[in-house]
Amino acid sequence: MIGMKQLSVQVIFFDFGGVIAEEGYRNGLYAIAEDNGLDPKDFAYIARALLHTTGYILGKSDEAFYWQALRKQTGIQGSDQQLRQHILTRFILRGWMMDLIDELKSKARLAILSDQTNWLDELDVQYGLSRHFEHIFNSFHMRKSKNDASLFDDVLKIMQIEPEAALFVDDTLGHIQRAQGRGLHAIHFTDRFTFIEQLRIYCSF
Repeated sequence: MIGMKQLSVQVIFFDFGGVIAEEGYRNGLYAIAEDNGLDPKDFAYIARALLHTTGYILGKSDEAFYWQALRKQTGIQGSDQQLRQHILTRFILRGWMMDLIDELKSKARLAILSDQTNWLDELDVQYGLSRHFEHIFNSFHMRKSKNDASLFDDVLKIMQIEPEAALFVDDTLGHIQRAQGRGLHAIHFTDRFTFIEQLRIYCSF
């Protein structure tokens, strides 16, 4: 695939939704909104806010409580199972990214760093993500999200590396800025080809 030389960083942290996989949460929310005759962007904004205000993203409440709160605030219909399936089925792994990740395994230590819920645990079982990564850091279990810059300190400590030895890849600019503020190298993922070009800064191929 790609002939790679040794990376200049020791660990690469990858976001999950929007980087490794299609953005299943956003796409699922849009589908739920359309089913209920709501504006997709307005609905997604409310749903994302409730991830934090309910504490679900940090594992402080459960999924049932989240869906109940979302129904109450927006009036959507559907069982928990129906709503969750809209989201889980849309987290589709990007084949080219997984091929690249498998090639990178011989060059660097790899980890997932994701603001996710128990859904990521289920997707790990479904896709066997743990076979490809040394560690999966999930806000649901870390009790801290990427909105809190100290999370980057925590994962660096667990991986036993200094910030300058780490590269972070995410599709959310705010997360990129917080990582850089903690001394990590970072790539703001926007598309496949731009990402490959930016990766050349850290990897000759």
